Amino acid sequence: MIVHHDLKQLPNFKNAVITTGAFDGVHIGHQEIITRMKQIALEIKGETVIVTFHPHPRKVISSIPGEIKQLTSLEERIELLTQSGIDHLVVVKFDYAFSNLSADEYIKAFLFDHFHPHTILVGYDHRFGNGRNGNYDLLEKFGNELGFKVEQIHEKIIEQEIVSSTQIRNYILEHQIEKANALLGYPYLFDGFVVRGNQIGRTIGFPTANLHINDEEKIIPSNGVYAVKVKGNCLGNIIYNGMMNIGIRPTVDGQKKVIEVHILDFDQDIYEQNLTVMVYEYIRGEVKFDGLEALKVQLAKDKITTAAILAAFQGHP
Repeated sequence: MIVHHDLKQLPNFKNAVITTGAFDGVHIGHQEIITRMKQIALEIKGETVIVTFHPHPRKVISSIPGEIKQLTSLEERIELLTQSGIDHLVVVKFDYAFSNLSADEYIKAFLFDHFHPHTILVGYDHRFGNGRNGNYDLLEKFGNELGFKVEQIHEKIIEQEIVSSTQIRNYILEHQIEKANALLGYPYLFDGFVVRGNQIGRTIGFPTANLHINDEEKIIPSNGVYAVKVKGNCLGNIIYNGMMNIGIRPTVDGQKKVIEVHILDFDQDIYEQNLTVMVYEYIRGEVKFDGLEALKVQLAKDKITTAAILAAFQGHP
């Protein structure tokens, strides 16, 4: 996949089959659109082109700074879309000027002039242009005038629920990790930088990697204990099982929120290294125990629970 960041330097795409959107999460609904794009491109000997926006449009038009949290960073989206087999990704800077394009201008001056599409695919709820006034019918009208086709992909439904990035975000925040992962098509993940903690976990036989999250826009699961897997250059090519705690650690100090991962069957110094955490299942909520010994007993139980959960995902990333 070739990534383009400059609209003024785009190549002349051959029979471009395009779609546009934030593609946050690149979930199974997005994958449905991608699969159809590839089918059409194969039939017409064309190229698949995804046009995505950065920063997320809602971040620009929202009146509350910082309220927009995302499933995937731009880098993660690029990686996921690369894996999906798309030919081209065009990253468009979304700013106030772009957000003020009328629906007509969006179609003619943006989509048509820059991409000269053969076919435009849109999702069932796609809206565009200032005030979100543009829709499938308007695209089809201009398609008839300018000579491109428009195809609408109907909603992807899993167990009678429409797949959407918003629903996945809600599931992650509601401890419903399994449901979120089912809609994503892969385990939810985030990156963290290992920092030094107070090392209390080491004194009770459960050393943890304390993580600092650099991406402030990334959604982090709510407080509790989770079954996870971890990977990173510092771990070699091995993906380790782990159990993660997110919260204020009420038994220890209860002073500040931390994200800490106990990596099973691992005991090496990985301070100041980056880890990727893949979240599989919520185990329990945060509890204040009657001292460190009681906490140690519970952690031993959590370890058994974690190993049992992750055994079902053996061989999966």
